[in-house]
Amino acid sequence: MSEPAADVTASGAFDAPGASDARPTRRWPRTARPRPDRREVAAVFAGGALGTLARAALAEAFPHSATAWPWPTFAVNVVAAFLLGYFVTRLQERLPLSSYRRPLLGTGLCGGLSTFSTMQLEIVKMLDAHAWGLAVGYTAASVAAGYAAIQLSTAIVRRVRVRAR
Repeated sequence: MSEPAADVTASGAFDAPGASDARPTRRWPRTARPRPDRREVAAVFAGGALGTLARAALAEAFPHSATAWPWPTFAVNVVAAFLLGYFVTRLQERLPLSSYRRPLLGTGLCGGLSTFSTMQLEIVKMLDAHAWGLAVGYTAASVAAGYAAIQLSTAIVRRVRVRAR
């Protein structure tokens, strides 16, 4: 049989279960879930819409088959990784804090522009078409190029001199 949970006293101290004390105990109400900042949600939505529209336009403009290198997806994922590295480094290390820049540019734009679910689907299609080498090469190149893009953009931001204000 389990013991009852400890109570929090009005002074903030914890009473052990079964402890007898003359002080009144108060059970704190469960905290309500934090309410999302609607402007932050709108920033993510707006950035995501822009990124998704740009990616969809590229995919429509440059269709490909299951046995060919999917350049549109590869390009947008590498560009999104570069932009994410740039935005995160610049917004955290170089600019004053803002509540809406990171959600707009990082989460929204880069999240909408990058399409790792499409990359996975293309890899599965390559495997179904028995294009094993293409699938392995595309996977390795995507991960390596994305990582290199993040490293490059971060290094670029960090090497730019910050002007004294």
